[in-house]
Amino acid sequence: MQLQPSDIFIIIAVILVAALGGMVWVGKKNYAKNLEAQSFINQYKMVTPILIIDKRMARPTPENLPKAIYEKMPKAAKLRKMPIVKAKVGPQITTLLCDKNVYDNLPVKKTVKVELAGIYISSIVGMNLENKKNKTIREKIGLWAKKNMNRN
Repeated sequence: MQLQPSDIFIIIAVILVAALGGMVWVGKKNYAKNLEAQSFINQYKMVTPILIIDKRMARPTPENLPKAIYEKMPKAAKLRKMPIVKAKVGPQITTLLCDKNVYDNLPVKKTVKVELAGIYISSIVGMNLENKKNKTIREKIGLWAKKNMNRN
């Protein structure tokens, strides 16, 4: 018995529909987790001045994160590089995690007011971030073109 082209097409279509359904299910699950995490961050965030000592993209290890937090992290997060910031919060030097866009705008060796939720930096407070961000060549050309169009 040989497979006809229509049989192969039906098998591929069933596999694609199953894969799409799985992706939708995983997406809904991740969306629910993100909403829960965001509500936790909004509930416990507080504005705190911190002195940024060092920042780097690194894999989390028990040496650079508190042991309890490292053990609760999922395996996928342990394998990925994350934005890690070493900062002085009050009298104590701690290691903090932050969002990628916040990480790009944090100045090293300066005191900055941030919204801190546990060990997570959610945003920078009272700083003009548009001028501080390192821009790509494409963004620089776009800003230059916009500035020159406004002159005419």
